[in-house]
Amino acid sequence: MPIQTQITVTVNGTRHTNPVEPRLLLAHYLREVLNLTGTHIGCDTSSCGACTVLLNGKAVKSCTVLAVQADGGNVTTVEGLAKDGKYHAVQQGFWDKHGLQCGFCTPGMMITAVQILERNPNPTEAEIRRGLRGNLCRCTGYHNIVEAVKAAAAASRAGGRKR
Repeated sequence: MPIQTQITVTVNGTRHTNPVEPRLLLAHYLREVLNLTGTHIGCDTSSCGACTVLLNGKAVKSCTVLAVQADGGNVTTVEGLAKDGKYHAVQQGFWDKHGLQCGFCTPGMMITAVQILERNPNPTEAEIRRGLRGNLCRCTGYHNIVEAVKAAAAASRAGGRKR
């Protein structure tokens, strides 16, 4: 029987305590233990960014973080962005500006965009592109993704969420 370690993690505002194998990746913990499948696993090498989540407010690629490293921490996944039935400004921006095609990279793009806007509520196009460069999209030319982040920035400055 594999060795288990008890961890407690707050994910999207809900506290979870679970036994996990010490080598279990955070991405697999979220998907397989908590059944939060919005975090996508695209490459397992930290190249694509589809698995990006916020860990204690910092965007991290969850395929490179062990679940035990998140013990005691706060994780936000794409499922945790909407509040009170209203999309987060980033989600609304992706919807309004058609910032997705197949949608596989979208959760990681959205989480990364949230961090970009938390660090700089009025980024230039170049700053947005630089901030997103760790996230790969095979379907788009990134134009609509950048437009989505710009729209989210404008909406956030104007007062936040809408649906």
